[in-house]
Amino acid sequence: MTAPANTTTANANATPGESSKQWPPGYRINPRAEGPAAEVIAGFNGLPAAAIGDAMSRNIGTVGLRQYHARLDTTLCGPALTVRVRPGDNLMIHKALMMAQPGDVVVIDGGGDVSQALVGGLMRTTCIAKKLGGLVIDGAIRDLTEWAEEGMPIFARGHTHRGPSKDGPGEINIPVCVAGLVVQPGDLVVGDADGVIAIPAAEAAEVLAKTQAHLAKEAKIREQNKTGTSDPERFDAVLRAKGLPV
Repeated sequence: MTAPANTTTANANATPGESSKQWPPGYRINPRAEGPAAEVIAGFNGLPAAAIGDAMSRNIGTVGLRQYHARLDTTLCGPALTVRVRPGDNLMIHKALMMAQPGDVVVIDGGGDVSQALVGGLMRTTCIAKKLGGLVIDGAIRDLTEWAEEGMPIFARGHTHRGPSKDGPGEINIPVCVAGLVVQPGDLVVGDADGVIAIPAAEAAEVLAKTQAHLAKEAKIREQNKTGTSDPERFDAVLRAKGLPV
């Protein structure tokens, strides 16, 4: 008969704290993911979200969020620090802000609920002090006049005066889905007046090159449109392939 395992010895050999780290249901705090290299992030800074989306098959990005910063030319660009919360509760968002590093974009899955605001003006001051890259929230915000000021880009589902609870549960640095966009911790998040998109960290350098090539192609088309020298075959060939007698 096989002797029973010596659980005392097994526990003694475990990494300190490993056996005792039991997360309550609905709670999880994972380490911050680093994201793409700094030079890759810098390369994406200022690139249109639409052009990035065109380079990524044109079917990736948020649907239904709006910007709450006032200027249309304000953009965000940075690695994702992800949070999933119970609708209307911001306990773990406060913890995430404690973990965030300058340039991080805090991406919050609030379940699309807009009955209670997840962030407000007081938390905005923390975001500015931490020099975050911005926030993307599938949920509601409040204190709109403060968010409209320059200094902190924010995209959200809606707004309400009703404040949040601080009871949990919630999870940090896990895969989230925000307004139809799946975001992994460390993904590069880019947002502008057109919308928000996430680029997988491992693919960011490749997508950057494709986006730059796409923009160069668009520049040629734009010049042809401006000078009236567009080639009609660009669309006639497509129409003929569909059977049209043109």
